[in-house]
Amino acid sequence: MSSSVRWADAEAPTLAEFEAMATAAWERLPGEFRRAAADVVIRVEDFASDEVLDTMGIQDPFDLTGLYQGVDMTKKSVADSVQGPDMVFLYRRPLLDEWAEGELKLGDLIAHVLIHEIGHHFGLSDDDMARIEEEAGIA
Repeated sequence: MSSSVRWADAEAPTLAEFEAMATAAWERLPGEFRRAAADVVIRVEDFASDEVLDTMGIQDPFDLTGLYQGVDMTKKSVADSVQGPDMVFLYRRPLLDEWAEGELKLGDLIAHVLIHEIGHHFGLSDDDMARIEEEAGIA
């Protein structure tokens, strides 16, 4: 079996490279979706913190690829006190693990998780998120 990738010499993308991939995934999303989510901060970390994992009852840090942290738009009120920015976390190591086991390109997987987590911000349905993925050209 011939392959153009030299896997013995391959290295996983660094956090900075992964952030660049997340930015590229963001730019693929439909403009209307990006404009509506412009205030959501996107962060890339290797893993979720122990506190987050404990709060969610997750034992294996590889089980969490992304997280929306904030109050979704369906529950926000003008009377709410400001709690800080809404954030989406993308977890590099679990995403790499899922990518290695799956069929999606890494950029498509990052875009998929990004759409899903931002979808929580808007309270979107699975059908809505699937439509956005289709518009973004995710396989």
